[in-house]
Amino acid sequence: MKFAKMVFLVAGIYGIVVVAPLFLTEGVINATQPPAITHPEYYYGFACVALVCQLLFLVIARDPARYRPIMLLAVLEKASGIAFLLLVFLHRSPPSMLIGGVDVLLGILFLIAYIRMAPARVQHPTVARSSGA
Repeated sequence: MKFAKMVFLVAGIYGIVVVAPLFLTEGVINATQPPAITHPEYYYGFACVALVCQLLFLVIARDPARYRPIMLLAVLEKASGIAFLLLVFLHRSPPSMLIGGVDVLLGILFLIAYIRMAPARVQHPTVARSSGA
């Protein structure tokens, strides 16, 4: 349980540090990474959903056993990093998008945490039958 708590806590804090600045940097992104953002509703929609996911990771970190089923959704959310990596390798996104590799790594750690949090299987002792006549 300690592993899951630590992984989700670190992921949540890291994610907030990475995502929160998006709310203040639209102008900088427009100036440094043309073309300018033409649909801010998508930009801010992404930022809001991403921030909510980071908060969800912090909730999971508080009680991993209780929120274990949600861990699979967290793995799926981090799998989006594979798309970023693929776009870079296909030369459709700049190399700066390789940061998506961090999401892939976190997704793997989330999956490990999910597996390690599996409920223990209880083995019932077999009852010996006496052959009474």
